[in-house]
Amino acid sequence: MIFNAQELSEFARYYGFHYDNINSQSLIKEILSEMERGLEGSASSLQMIPSYITPPALNSIPPGKTVLALDAGGTNLRTSLVSFNENGEAIAQGTTKTPMPGTTGTLNSEDFFNAIADACLPLLTSGVKIEGIGFTFSYPMEITQDSDGILLGFSKEVDAPDVAGKAVGKSLREALVKKGFVYNGPIVLLNDTVATLLSGLTSISPDGEPVRSKNDFNTVPGPVIGFILGTGFNTAYPENKIPKINFNSETTQIVVCETGNFDVSYRGKLDKDFDSTTKNPGTYFLEKATSGAYLGPLSLHIFKQAIKDKLLVFNKSDEMLAMPHLETRFLNEFTHSPLAAQGPLGSLFNKDEAGALAAVQYLTSIITERGALFSAAVLAATIEKISHSYEPYSPVRIAVEGTTYLIYKGMRRSIESYLHRMLYKEKPRPYAVSPVEQASLFGAAVAALSKG
Repeated sequence: MIFNAQELSEFARYYGFHYDNINSQSLIKEILSEMERGLEGSASSLQMIPSYITPPALNSIPPGKTVLALDAGGTNLRTSLVSFNENGEAIAQGTTKTPMPGTTGTLNSEDFFNAIADACLPLLTSGVKIEGIGFTFSYPMEITQDSDGILLGFSKEVDAPDVAGKAVGKSLREALVKKGFVYNGPIVLLNDTVATLLSGLTSISPDGEPVRSKNDFNTVPGPVIGFILGTGFNTAYPENKIPKINFNSETTQIVVCETGNFDVSYRGKLDKDFDSTTKNPGTYFLEKATSGAYLGPLSLHIFKQAIKDKLLVFNKSDEMLAMPHLETRFLNEFTHSPLAAQGPLGSLFNKDEAGALAAVQYLTSIITERGALFSAAVLAATIEKISHSYEPYSPVRIAVEGTTYLIYKGMRRSIESYLHRMLYKEKPRPYAVSPVEQASLFGAAVAALSKG
């Protein structure tokens, strides 16, 4: 086949996944409207979950105090002793990593929390005074007003069904007591998006620059947004009005938007067809257009339609039609080096099929651009929601974590390009975007000290 960009673009427009079908300003307004409804407790695709955690001022994080930070992810449980120096920079010691309880066999509730307690005890009994425990628990939770978390359920990686409905902090405290260690300090539960935001408070300079500058005016730094674009998609930000819990204050608390569930109106036929093939149809529409869990499978679904419509023609097209799944990492590897003709995607094309190869690369770029536009609109809406609370010399800081943002070809560049255009269209709205390292541990430590 001969590569024809115009035909492929028309194909994308016809099936509703071309980024030029989207009015970004209308999309921002839709997101803001859903955010408001979620805060009110009205029907909304955005849950807007209160965290009951107030983002502390940088100079209020006490230097020298040590907390135990925990990070429960999909594969591993990490533990570390974390303190902060005079500049607010995090210092981790004694970091350990063990398999996440329940990933190597079925556990009941008691054994699950015993395993976590066993991971904590060496650090709790190390002789260092522990001022608090911060626990980033990357599973669906209902956060309570005392900063505990009620587990709603695990994903398939963790096999511990009895833990659902349990208060994680309370259960860990009880498991420690059974092992002879009485801990009476705070245990603060938070999800990974909140942890990313809190980590940004300590790792991103108030003026958004890589090196902290002197602040002779002693001004209050601008707010921080937590943004995750990896396997999933989510945002968190500081809010001072949450009508559904009667929260109206000059101070703020962090709200987790659950943005991946946003009901995107700009979806075409192939998006809807693909949604019906997922394990959770009818939900997480935005996540299915942007995140690492779905970009590969969605792109394969679109490639197959292009084959059926005879816009994508190559000798092994039947093999692509028979592919049950395409992992996003393999699609990313292909887009970074398409001419290498390697991997489950690149190996399908013969050396004389450069036109088909180019078509796949071109369609992937369109899908990526749309995901970037969606992501930028979410960030722009969030910044607009809090834009009254910062000055030009103290930009909104966007703390980012996630491999899709960091390494998926074209995603980071396009997000930041769209975001700049959206925020500078009418007047400058200064912002700074910065990836954060060890966000789950350092954010958990900030949360623990803010409650201590």
